[in-house]
Order: sequence, then structure tokens, then C-alpha cells
Amino acid sequence: MKGWKGKILKIDLTSKETEIIEPGIEIYRKYIGGKGLGGYFLRPHITKDWSDPEMPLLFLTGPLVGTPVPTSGRMTIMSRSPLTGTIGDTSAGGRLGVSIKRAGWDGIILTGRSKNLCGIKIVNENVEFVDASDAAGLEISSVLKKLPRKGSAAVIGPAAEKGVRFAGIAVDRHFFSGRNGIGLVMAEKKIKYIYVEGTAKIDCFDKTLTMTAREEILRLVSASPVLKGELGISEFGTGALYDLMHSRRMMPTDNFRATRFHAAENMNAWQYKKLYNTKKTGCWGCTILCKKIGRDKTVIPEFETMSHFSALLNNSDINAVVNANRICNELGMDTISAAGTLACYSEIHDKRLLPHEIINLLYDIAYSRNEGALLKNGSKEYSIKMGRPDAAITVKKQELSAYDPRGAYGMALAYATSTRGACHLRAYPVAHEILRKPAATDRFTFNGKARIIKINEDLNAVIDSLTACKFIFFAASLEEYARAFTGVTGLDISAQDLYKAGERIYYNERIMNSMNGFSAAQDDLPERFFNEKGSGGDGIEIAALKREEFLAARSNYYKIRGLDKLGRPVKKKCLRLGLQWKN
Repeated sequence: MKGWKGKILKIDLTSKETEIIEPGIEIYRKYIGGKGLGGYFLRPHITKDWSDPEMPLLFLTGPLVGTPVPTSGRMTIMSRSPLTGTIGDTSAGGRLGVSIKRAGWDGIILTGRSKNLCGIKIVNENVEFVDASDAAGLEISSVLKKLPRKGSAAVIGPAAEKGVRFAGIAVDRHFFSGRNGIGLVMAEKKIKYIYVEGTAKIDCFDKTLTMTAREEILRLVSASPVLKGELGISEFGTGALYDLMHSRRMMPTDNFRATRFHAAENMNAWQYKKLYNTKKTGCWGCTILCKKIGRDKTVIPEFETMSHFSALLNNSDINAVVNANRICNELGMDTISAAGTLACYSEIHDKRLLPHEIINLLYDIAYSRNEGALLKNGSKEYSIKMGRPDAAITVKKQELSAYDPRGAYGMALAYATSTRGACHLRAYPVAHEILRKPAATDRFTFNGKARIIKINEDLNAVIDSLTACKFIFFAASLEEYARAFTGVTGLDISAQDLYKAGERIYYNERIMNSMNGFSAAQDDLPERFFNEKGSGGDGIEIAALKREEFLAARSNYYKIRGLDKLGRPVKKKCLRLGLQWKN
């Protein structure tokens, strides 16, 4: 077997015993790896509560990980979300996926619960449990300093240990798996860190074909202005989107009560580059290098963090944004949900938060003290507790990211249909509605968006299963990656075959959510977007969404996706995709 190692390490944390799982080639063909394989292993347990010891926490690589194929360093971390109750998955950067693969595994499955806080050290086939009681409450960088630099590590911070529902997992020193609260699952299992080191080779079936596909992909990347242009992601990181959102009047401001931020021109990516003298870095196997680090090693925020800790909170202090990002990364909290929760708090208390108040509240949340003891459950739970549910801007209890749906109707539909709660990355309509890739679409209409969202969800399900980076698909396509897949694995597969796998993977997620009671009632947006308009100007009108048009688009999506009128899976479609109808 090439590409895959053919075996997955399962660790029972209760008994401290290990088991080798060999899925077999048919399972690999059907679910590919990463997110797809995660869904396969998660489904038998999905109706259990996230805190149930038998709920698995999955660290899964894909067939391209560790190969010469561009952006082949990513992986998936998956479980059931403590924040939303949906399937919960994050795409992790860094080099943890490569380390797992070089250790001889396609992934690691954690079940059970350790009696005491511990760490896990994996060196090739050797698994060691380490008492981590001395690491309890430590910030993430302090834990990483205790671990060897030769391998890679996934670490939780004090926020997860204190029960923050949007706690994440840090991978290595500059990468973060934030959404869905997966870090809390790791804390519940009493695992402070997982360290992995491997020495095995990762072979390709046909190195010539693999390298040919690599060259095609890199050529397309080099020709892409979005990725490699003077104002592109390689030059400015994801912060390159900041000015675009501002100019298109869809930057979420003042807890989504406005869509234009008065101080945006002084808070954009150019200002960060000037103030912090940034340099490029990125995940293993990537030439885009979207991560930006200051010359003094300051980690520059990603676009969503940059936007939410400025515009969403009406904060014009750029140093406070950097500090908020650092605190979230050190304490282990998702920046999008953290900022969204603070924005909800600000609206309910009719109080604009000053920079020092933002910082103090972040610490209070992470350590579950004062008002933070309530805020740690996310904005939805907090708003209900305070009698102001309208102030929580969420879908399926997860806070929206930095794209106002009134300014891009495909994004409105994508937020609602996302299987992990409000998420811009499930279908990423920003590509065609804002960046005009692969083709421009009218952002102020729902016409045609149902089919586009469904296709893009399938595409991104494949990307997260291979596992690659979504950004590179601004330039390349599944045509090139199908050739890379064939070169690595030896399996003759087409782009359409990969799309079909993506459809199967996404439909499996709809099945799992349906098993937990999710339907059309949860595939919806906050009423604010239907009742209030955004900040128009410069010839652009940001009107309130029309509910009847949104519902018609959602209905069309259900038809195209093969769901019933309530957004639930149907037996005929399950069987057609080769999925089990009922557990």
C-alpha cells in the first residue's frame, strides 16, 4: 500500500492499552483519509455525549501527507463538538500529520479517559504515557518547551482544563485547531499533550507522475494573483482579505449591527507588516506560506481574528488585537468564538469594551472566573442566560466568522447548511463571490447558489480528506490533485471520483447530525440578518436578507443534496452513496 500506511493506532486511555486497526483498501478508497476517515470512525459513537469516555478523539492524516504534493502537511482532528453538539472537526496545520505518518500510522484514535492528567509520547511504534500533573494549568508555550523539538505536538491550554466550550488544540508553535471546542474533548480525556516522532519513509507508487502533478500545481500557484500577487495571501497572509471585506461593506462590525468599520484603514494587513516587519512561514510542504511572524517572533493574527478583535468589537487598537490573539493561542481558545462571545457581552451590557477590558475578559473566560464563568459556554448560552438570545450571532450555537452574510448570499446559505455550525470554510463562497475564483458570481442573489454551495461542500470535504489546503484550490483543481493522488497511491482515480467521495463524506456528516436531532430548524440564520440592513455607501447597498428567498434557496439545496424537506437524509440517497442507512 502506498500513500497510506494501512494502520491506525487506537489508544484506550482507561486501560492504557493499544490496538492496531487496519481499515483495508476499500475503506480508504471510500473515505480517503482525514475528515472522511474521521467520519467513518466517529459515526458508531455519534449519539453519545461528547464527554462520554467512549467518544473518540481522532487525529487522522490523508494519503498525500508527507509526500512531495504541495500543501501535504495538514491533518484532521475530529470528535463530537462540546459547543454545538454537531460533528466537530478542524483542519490542523504544522507538521503533526507528517510526524504521525512517519511514525508509521495513518492516524491516532483516543478513547476512554485517563485517571490523571497525562501526556502521550509516540516514537514510531512505541507509545509511552507520561504523568503530566506538573503541566496542569500551564500555557501552551510552556508545555512545548518541555517537549523535544525533533517531533511534533498537539497541546491544550488552561482554557480546556477549565471547561471553555470553544477551547482548541495548539499544534506545534504557530498553528491552532480552534473551532468546535475540540480541545475540551481532549481535556475531558485528561490528556495535556500528544507528542509524535517518526523516522519511516513515505513512499509514492509513481514518483515521476507525482512530481509531474506537483509541477503542474506549483505552476498554477505561481500564476495566481490571489496567492502570489503583490497584494496576495503569500505576501500579506489571510489578512489580505481585510481591505476586501471593508471595501465591499461586509465587515462584521459592532456585533453584526453594522458592516463597515471606521478604523479599518489603520487596522489592515499593511499596517501589521509595517509595524511588525513580518516574515513568511507556513505548514510543512507549503509554498504559499500564509502565516506571518514578526521579526520579534510576534505571531500575526489570521484575517478572522484580525477582523473580529477590531471591527466586531469596535476596537481600533492594533496592539490589543495582537495581544488578544496571543492570549487565545497561549490559553487555548478559538479566536472567532472568543471575539463573538465578547461582542455579544458588549451588546447586552450596552458597553464598548476598551482594550484592557477585552484582555481581562479573555483571561476571565479562560480561567472560568467572574463573568467569564458564564461566557466560557459561548455567546448562545450566555445570551439565553441574560434574556437576550437575539444578541448571539450563531448558527447551531457556533459564532459566525468575519463575513457578513448580507453582503454575500452564498455565504448566508453556506453558514446555514454547514455541518459543524456557522463556518465559512465548509463551502467557502468567498472564493467566487469576493475573490472571483474560479468564476465570478453575483453576490447579491441566491440564484444558482444552492448548487454552488453543494458542489463546494463536496470539494472541501475531499480537500480535508486528502488532506490539503483550501487556499491552493484558488489556483489548482481536483484534476491536478487526482493525478497527484494516482501518483502517490497507484489507484487510478478521476476528479469526478473524488467529487463523489466528497459527496459521500458530507452526506455522512448530515446523517450523524440528523441522528442527534438536527434538521431544517437548525439550518437557519439569526433574525438580525432578515430584519436589519447593513452599512451601505459608495454605491453599494447592503439590504436585509429576504427570508422567503433564503428559504427557497435552502429548499433547493435540500433537493440538490438529496435530503427531505426538513433537511434530513433519505434512505435511497444513503444507499446510492454506499452509506449505511441506520446504525
